[in-house]
Amino acid sequence: MTLHETLMEMGDRAVAAERQLATLGTRRKNLILEAMAEALEANRDRIKEANSRDMAAGRAAALTDAMLDRLLLTDKRIDSMINGVRALIGLKDPVGQKISRWIRPNGLVIQKIRVPIGVIGIIYESRPNVTVDAAALCFKASNAVILRGGKEALESNLALADILQSGGLRKGRPPHFVQFIATTDHEAVRELVQLEGRVDLVIPRGGEALIRAVTEQARVPVIKHYKGICHAYVDESADPAKALDIIENGKCSRPGVCNALEKVLIHQKIAPEFLPRLIERLAGRRVELRGDEAARVLAPELAPAQPADWDQEYLDLTLTVGLVPSLDAAIAHINRHGSHHSDTILAESKKAQDVFLAQVDSACVYANASTRFTDGGEFGMGAEIGISTDKLHARGPMALEELTTYKYIIQGNGQIRP
Repeated sequence: MTLHETLMEMGDRAVAAERQLATLGTRRKNLILEAMAEALEANRDRIKEANSRDMAAGRAAALTDAMLDRLLLTDKRIDSMINGVRALIGLKDPVGQKISRWIRPNGLVIQKIRVPIGVIGIIYESRPNVTVDAAALCFKASNAVILRGGKEALESNLALADILQSGGLRKGRPPHFVQFIATTDHEAVRELVQLEGRVDLVIPRGGEALIRAVTEQARVPVIKHYKGICHAYVDESADPAKALDIIENGKCSRPGVCNALEKVLIHQKIAPEFLPRLIERLAGRRVELRGDEAARVLAPELAPAQPADWDQEYLDLTLTVGLVPSLDAAIAHINRHGSHHSDTILAESKKAQDVFLAQVDSACVYANASTRFTDGGEFGMGAEIGISTDKLHARGPMALEELTTYKYIIQGNGQIRP
């Protein structure tokens, strides 16, 4: 069977599964989710063994420490996946939710209700926990899903997908509600995003090259989960101690994830005092700091920032620092160089906060908090598919509600249009 035929068959199976999912009530879906969580717990050793093979291959391929961290599945991270699945049980099922209802003068009763999107294709890179999050979220929202993970996590992803399938079967879940594309052939991505009539939506998560390839080749709608060029702006009114804590957390807690801090802009009035403290704080965390010309006047030891640095997602212990003359300049810089993901202002001035929150055009905009909170779990949504940097139809953490669309139900009593 050719790759094209294989993907067509997967699409057909997904369509059939989605139709069966539409008949499952919330109680049955929750029972199946619990069975999936139990299967993950029972197969913990199998998961770690598969992941160890991926980690060994990653080290042999000289992946960076940050990329290896994204790939690693520890007991704590497996616990987090299991807890994420169980958290969905307690969340309200969006399917069938009445968004609005009204009655027309002619007596027609019109309701707008949430319904599943249908079949979703998700393309992602090294983090294997996405396999579990995506499968569980799509299932709770009654969508079938076709997954295509990165080659770095192939062994982990295959094991996880198989465990979820077998766990759900015990409680009567439809076959093929989750399918994983086992090949690492890049042609599989093109085939998936062109399954018009079988796949209703594609969600790519990853770097610039992946997003560009998907959007250029797709024949089905795409919601982009783009890179995270996340900024912190340190206003002249900032509390220095608070700002240093937030910047350190944003950069150093997990530098290889998309909500990690990549750029810091400092108001020039406080830079002579704040910049040396920032350099001292991050030196102990082995962060490589790159500065613009103004920053290097105050701190010549900084590596010079190149123009390309401002548009780069490092996913590593590297941070670019620049000085700005005003809040307006900071906002203009972020809107020009950011990726519309997550940005934060560190300021005690309520006026400065309000302007920043209103004018920065990003999915998640913070005041005096770390960008690392951009996460479905931290937002109380349970697991997430990812962080959408698009504006339609989902933006920010993409969880259950964002995995639905809507339709209109019109009830009449013999009305005809004059």
